[in-house]
Amino acid sequence: MTSEDTCRWRFPDPSTADGDGLVGFGADLAPETLLHAYRQGLSPWPHPVVPLPWFSPDPRGVISLDGLRTSRSLRQRLRRCGWETTVDAAFDAVVTACAELDRPEGTWIVPEMRAGYLRLHRLGHAHSLEVWHHDELVGGLYGVGVGGVFTGESMFHYATDASKVALVDLVDRLGEAGGLLVDVQMVTEHLASLGARPMPRHEFLRLLHGSRDAAVRLPPDRRPVARLAPSGAQPTGVHPSNARPS
Repeated sequence: MTSEDTCRWRFPDPSTADGDGLVGFGADLAPETLLHAYRQGLSPWPHPVVPLPWFSPDPRGVISLDGLRTSRSLRQRLRRCGWETTVDAAFDAVVTACAELDRPEGTWIVPEMRAGYLRLHRLGHAHSLEVWHHDELVGGLYGVGVGGVFTGESMFHYATDASKVALVDLVDRLGEAGGLLVDVQMVTEHLASLGARPMPRHEFLRLLHGSRDAAVRLPPDRRPVARLAPSGAQPTGVHPSNARPS
C-alpha cells in the first residue's frame, strides 16, 4: 500500500506553486501525509499566523553526490578530530537540538513538527545522522529519505564544523547505498560553500519521481570520520571516494 492510498489529503501539483514556491495550505502532519507530500516534492514550512503551508521551491537547492565541496580546513578537521558518526542512533536528540537553535526568525520545528517527524522516523522514513566525540553528541542533521533522494530538514553543531561533518558523512553513506542526491530545498550562502546548487524544479521532480521507489538504506554503523578525509592535496571540488555521481 502506498502513501497515496493511505493519505486522506490530495495536494495540488507542484507546478501550480506561486513565485515563492507556495503550493497550498492545510492538511496535517500525520506520517502518511508527510510521506505523500515528500514523494510529490513538497515540504511543510510552518508559520505561526497561517494554516500549515506547503512549498516546492523553484529552483530547488540540491547537492549532487559528486558535487560536495570540502575546504582545506574541513578536510583537516576530518583527519584530526577523532569524531565518529552514526545513523538513527539519537533521532529525537538531533531534532531537539535543531529545534533549540537560536534563529532570528525563530524555529519552524514546533512541537507538532517534532512529533510528526518522530512518528515518520519510527516508520523508517525520517533519519538522523549523529556526530560523536566519544559519547558526546556534538553535531548532526535529520531529514526524510524518499528512494534515492534525501531531503535535509535541519542541522546543528555544538562543536565547530560538526554539522558540516554530518553532511559530508551523509553524502558518503548515501552514495554507498545507491542514492542520487541530497535535497537542501533552498540554496543559502552556507550551503553553497558546501556545493549546493540550484536545480530547476521540473528537473528535480523528474529525478525524484524516477527514484522514489528505490530501496535505498543508509548504512547505520558507527564509523570514524577520518575515513572521509582525502589523502594529499585536493582542490575544493573533492567528494568522498565512494560517492556516486547523479
